[in-house]
Amino acid sequence: MKNESKKVKIQIEGMTCTNCAAGIKKHLINKGLEDVNVNFSTSEASCNIDASQDQNDVENIIKKLGYSIIKPNKEIKKRISKVERYFYSTLIFTLPLFSHMFFPEGSFIQNPILQFFLCLPVYLIGVTYFGKSAWSSLKTGIPNMDVLIFIGSSAAFFYSIYGWLIFGGTAEMHHYLFFETTATIVTLVLLGNVLEHKSVQKTTTAIGDLSSIQEVIAKIEVNGIIKEVSFDDIKVGDILAVNSGDKIPTDGIIVSGSAYIDESMITGESIPTNKSKDANVIGGTIITDGNVKIKASKVGSDTLLSQIIELVKNAQNNKPNIQKLGDQVSAVFVPVVLSIAILTFFIGHYYFSLSTQEALLRGIAVLVISCPCAMGLATPTAVMVGIGRAAKNGILIKGGDSLEKLASIKSIVFDKTGTLTTGKFIVSNFNAMNEDEEKIKNIIFNIEQHSSHPIAKSLCSAFKENSSPLELNNIIEEKGVSISAKIDEDLYTIGSSNIHLTDEKHDLFVLKNNKLIATLDISDELKTNTDLVISSLNKTGYTTTLLSGDKKNKCDKLSIELGITTTFSEQLPKDKIAKVEELVNQYPTAMLGDGINDAPALAKATIGISLGNATQIAIQSADVVLLNNENLEQLPQALQVGKHTLLTIKQNLFWAFSYNLVAIPIAFLGFLNPMWAALFMAFSDVIVIGNSIRLRYKKIF
Repeated sequence: MKNESKKVKIQIEGMTCTNCAAGIKKHLINKGLEDVNVNFSTSEASCNIDASQDQNDVENIIKKLGYSIIKPNKEIKKRISKVERYFYSTLIFTLPLFSHMFFPEGSFIQNPILQFFLCLPVYLIGVTYFGKSAWSSLKTGIPNMDVLIFIGSSAAFFYSIYGWLIFGGTAEMHHYLFFETTATIVTLVLLGNVLEHKSVQKTTTAIGDLSSIQEVIAKIEVNGIIKEVSFDDIKVGDILAVNSGDKIPTDGIIVSGSAYIDESMITGESIPTNKSKDANVIGGTIITDGNVKIKASKVGSDTLLSQIIELVKNAQNNKPNIQKLGDQVSAVFVPVVLSIAILTFFIGHYYFSLSTQEALLRGIAVLVISCPCAMGLATPTAVMVGIGRAAKNGILIKGGDSLEKLASIKSIVFDKTGTLTTGKFIVSNFNAMNEDEEKIKNIIFNIEQHSSHPIAKSLCSAFKENSSPLELNNIIEEKGVSISAKIDEDLYTIGSSNIHLTDEKHDLFVLKNNKLIATLDISDELKTNTDLVISSLNKTGYTTTLLSGDKKNKCDKLSIELGITTTFSEQLPKDKIAKVEELVNQYPTAMLGDGINDAPALAKATIGISLGNATQIAIQSADVVLLNNENLEQLPQALQVGKHTLLTIKQNLFWAFSYNLVAIPIAFLGFLNPMWAALFMAFSDVIVIGNSIRLRYKKIF
């Protein structure tokens, strides 16, 4: 009989890239574990274990790979990251080592033994930090920037040891000492990593923020007595009492009472829905008005909110990665440089009849001179400036990957409520028939004051000006349908299409003694300049799509008004993620949203963009956060920052690459003086850093 398995989840500390996650997953699978999933974004690993296994066994496997385990509810002290510790450690040794260039020959800092021992810890840190990533990329057949860093620093290190041992005690020795080059390569590239790391806001809290929504205290009715229990203790069939302002604890069915329920965070429907007996309700949604008792139909991981959590996790884990431009260049540059170095040796030895020693030194010189210092700084310095410039304009961008992806975007998908609109309701059209318009507005104002419906509040706000009190009698509200009252001897009724059968489509009808006297259309208030932003995006060549959980007629109307190309309405979270995935497969796609129901799609999109007043899960699932909640003018600005940052990275790589194009042939022929090589290298670093700083001041929007 097969042992019953159970799922375990483990928080891991120490993963630095998606390759780390892939390596852990592969190792756990090799150990015989099933249904293994390791998510780099959330730092979480999950797998199934049987009764004969223990979670500690899995944790020990992960620990042996060099990672740490974060225990649940453990208070994590704020501490500097591994890359920062490495950088500060290397900086301590690199500064005195680099300073030897400013001291005369014979100074104590020129001593090769001192230089070796200053360089050794820096080199070992470089091997430790960059070696794993370099090896992983070589195994996949696509060498990344870390391969270049590893080869360049290693070549300079061993070339220096050779020069020290062979020419020790001679004036010529110092022409072969590149210990400071090794240290500079490692330290400057680590600096680039630190700059990028500091700009990245971790997404590991996303799932925790979403899960916290479920951490509610439910009121359970047992034999007429109400008692409180936690979410985890709710069982299918329990009768739960939920009152106005409460959060519905779990998915269920209303057994008594009625209420207006705000389901916008799940469905995207902007107007609270009136629900009564036998209606289904969703855990996590909020009762804005009314009291109900519900029978729990789904609990724990079966609830819709729990399924959204899993959608977010899976979307983050399977999110398509765009290879960094620097790594794309390295994929070509690394094999080319290695080939040139090997050719240098063979051509020098066999064609020019150089000694084995001299030919080998020329080959190593090519590797030393092709030092990737400037190439290692090309991306991080531009990213740091790009992210800083975006932040000054109220745009938070989570790392270099996000900036490079922003530049690739071809399609932009918008949620509706709270994203394109403010979430507030306005009267978009008012039409009075055979009655004084101001009189009808005053009647509406007086009657709607007796309703707690969100639209009633909007009507009161719209018609408050010039209003005067009226004496009302027999006020009756039928939730979700209408509200009526007598004024003098006339009966006035305000309600939906249920009170007036007609082919005309309006949101509200006003009847006087059952005869139509006015119609109203209610719409979400558009954010300032939304039409200008969409028009600008369309003109720039972006494809725009509306993807909303709201009603079809509202979405179609909004799309026509704004000029949005494609519309998908009445979409559930799983529908949204499917549509976004479909678009991502066609071309790089950005998703702009603010609700819980948008979180999976935000995580799945090439770039997820959220707003500063969005739900925490939306903010954490997104790659970019626009802090201005009043309009979307920061969206085109964010896209421009991405484009110009990528342009700067390309320019930086060009200058770094140009240095190598000039220096490598000269080294190949044996004519490059090492001091000139060091000067060229420093000059290329200055150009790269200067060009990145230029991004801060150039006009891009």
